[in-house]
Amino acid sequence: MSSLEKKEQHTPMMQQYLRIKAEYPMMLVFYRMGDFYELFYGDAEKAARLLEITLTKRGKSAGQPIPMAGVPYHAAEGYLAKLVRQGESVAICEQVGDPATSKGPVERKVVRIVTPGTVTDEALLEERRDNLLAALLGSDGQFGLATLDLSGGRFVIQQMASEEALAGELERLRPAELLLPEDYELPSTTPQQRGVTHRPSWHFDFETAERLLTRQFGTRDLGGFGCADQPLAVAAAGCLLQYVEDTQRSALPHIRGLSVERREDAVIIDAATRRNLELDHSLSGQPQHTLAGILDRTATPMGSRLLRRWLNRPLRDTHRVRERHDAISHLLEQHAHMNLQDQLQGIGDIERILARIALKSARPRDLATLRDSLAALPTLQKRLGDLDAPLLTSLSDEVGTHPEVIDLLQRAVIETPPMLIRDGGVLAEGYDDELDRMRNLSQNADQFLLDLESREKERTGIATLKVSYNRVHGYYIEIGRSQSDSVPEDYVRRQTLKGAERFITPELKKFEDQVLSARERALAREKQLYDELLDKLQASTPLLQQCADALAALDVITNFAERAERLELNAPELDDEPGLDITDGRHPVVEQVSDNPFVANSVNFSDQRRILIITGPNMGGKSTFMRQCALIVLMAYAGSFVPASAARIGPVDRIFSRIGASDDLAGGRSTFMVEMEETANILHNATEQSLVLMDEIGRGTSTFDGLSLAWSCGVELATRIRAYTLFATHYFELTTLPEEYPGIANAHLDAVEHGDSIVFLHTVREGPANQSYGLQVAALAGVPRRIIDRARLRLEELEQSAQRHTEQQVNQLSLFATEPAAATKTAPSAVEEALNELNPDELTPRQALDELYRLKQLKTD
Repeated sequence: MSSLEKKEQHTPMMQQYLRIKAEYPMMLVFYRMGDFYELFYGDAEKAARLLEITLTKRGKSAGQPIPMAGVPYHAAEGYLAKLVRQGESVAICEQVGDPATSKGPVERKVVRIVTPGTVTDEALLEERRDNLLAALLGSDGQFGLATLDLSGGRFVIQQMASEEALAGELERLRPAELLLPEDYELPSTTPQQRGVTHRPSWHFDFETAERLLTRQFGTRDLGGFGCADQPLAVAAAGCLLQYVEDTQRSALPHIRGLSVERREDAVIIDAATRRNLELDHSLSGQPQHTLAGILDRTATPMGSRLLRRWLNRPLRDTHRVRERHDAISHLLEQHAHMNLQDQLQGIGDIERILARIALKSARPRDLATLRDSLAALPTLQKRLGDLDAPLLTSLSDEVGTHPEVIDLLQRAVIETPPMLIRDGGVLAEGYDDELDRMRNLSQNADQFLLDLESREKERTGIATLKVSYNRVHGYYIEIGRSQSDSVPEDYVRRQTLKGAERFITPELKKFEDQVLSARERALAREKQLYDELLDKLQASTPLLQQCADALAALDVITNFAERAERLELNAPELDDEPGLDITDGRHPVVEQVSDNPFVANSVNFSDQRRILIITGPNMGGKSTFMRQCALIVLMAYAGSFVPASAARIGPVDRIFSRIGASDDLAGGRSTFMVEMEETANILHNATEQSLVLMDEIGRGTSTFDGLSLAWSCGVELATRIRAYTLFATHYFELTTLPEEYPGIANAHLDAVEHGDSIVFLHTVREGPANQSYGLQVAALAGVPRRIIDRARLRLEELEQSAQRHTEQQVNQLSLFATEPAAATKTAPSAVEEALNELNPDELTPRQALDELYRLKQLKTD
């Protein structure tokens, strides 16, 4: 803003604004003026564009019109939510001075800072998704990452040794805001991040971070948190904590420690695979078409958020995963999951309410929700008492009942409190005697005045005497002029009117002083008591956080049980021996969103069967089949039952996928370059315990280049890496790989021609496909018939040319042949295939005649 350098030329109010704006140059400043938050200059232009509000120019300062835009203060939360979702940060500047006593502009200061990663207000958050603030520090190929869910109190760090690992974690976590050193830029391979905020490099100092963290946790050092080998992550955590303290301007009592995540503890899923499998975000932008969208029927928002964390980080600790499976089985056997879900429906978002209590921003209705949620726990515990699965028993113990907190909230808060404490009327009668007395003064004024009027009429004998009130003169006794000589001596004249006199008495004056200040004093007293109530609740935060975590886990387990029953999911067997055997597996999302019955398919991998070469037509279901295998494995290790009649799953350390075509034009990478980078990642990092999905490798370059690359990748995966691999291809030459290398098998997706069209059977069968049906699929897509006919003629010419070339080269080996070329057989014609399928003994004369005409038509085509 060019005018910043010439503050003295501006009006006093604009000088004040520019001083405040200079302290928050990278944020939008909401500057309170009366009933509006105003924005000026560049802030106004930006806000008008982002919020779609009117940009005006009003008045002048330093001789220039002032660009200006504003939002009503009572509707500010909606505008803040819109800005935060777009990655913007806002400094909210309020009037703190008294306009009646101010000389010049009313004193203002920033009282609140709202950033995408530090919001805790209910109106600004998606209730079913985590809102994470992250900080990242990179050095010498190592990366330290710290994340904090301020609205839940989870503080997590991890250190990674590659850009690939960093990209995968950022894709998993999707932080709302990412803190980086001011001289650092993200590696080009990482997903594009929203809400990037640069901080001074010295905020990432390790020693400063250690001091900040130990002070926050009240510990002598960080030894008890198991992070001694993660200095970069600790430094990032220190920066993150400093940033939260700067923005919140309050203590953070609900952040009581940090936990360390290690990649090897979970099934590792890289960024491309996460996108391809559509765990929580759909490539089409439809949340219901994701794995989370199908599986999430949780009763509470905190359960929904935990479900997404479990799906995005499936565990390799089979003991913990089996505990989840056992709990689901027990709930289904006892038919207890529906009753538990009904009980959980009455429980609010305790996790986020506790965060707002800790930050002193909890609203009265938060406390009412907490009270009602905790009041439902005894009934819930009674239902849990009938279950004896180890995980359910443990969760029951952690949930507890918290009678002291329930009693406190029931005594303190009325049944249905107003939205804001500033309106008063939140605390219940009987909670505080002094507050009750002040309220009685204000609420019972009318009765006092009636009683006073009766007494004064009797004392003075003036029947027309009235006790009244107006806002200008306060309380008074009014007597007609004709009787003013009869007033007692203690009456003091307050006002003379044309036909009456108004008086005040010492008793009425004392009452007036009490009543006029009673409401203000009652409101001040109530605010003080409310703050003290929040302090009392903070003492119970650790146990209540444990309760919230356990309720969320219970919600996910009961949700998994409900999904297992509703979607016909079955318990997987996690085996310590290598192998993968899925019987009648289904794609959990496609099955639910498709209008057609889903065709289940099986897959088997063992130590002797490591790679499956999958051929068949486009649209035949290859990608769906591959993805469903990966999702079944992922669901099993997340603790869910799986869409298969049976599944035995051995140890799996990583899931990779190379599926689909995409480019990165902004990064200067073609579709083929992206494909090769993803392939290289798989070949460098896959192990014999990895599950690999590879679809159409080599299709982005010339035929011989692509075929050679696909062949070599298949050999590498089968021989050196020995990963469980589903390898889909249209290169039929690869179907000879099983003849040369052990551990490789062929499979294909079935389809049949029907006239000029094709019917996809979506059934996986052993052996290679006999053709790709490319022309038939093109016809289904609406390619004009003349183009299809011309292509068919050209295909016949190419096939005949290839046949002649084969005959001429009878003694020469083909590119990948294992036998002399003369042994190669051409694919049967459509007429030959039709004849092979016929059984004359089963045909009636009429059917035989029909078949004859059909064969003639096939020959003509």
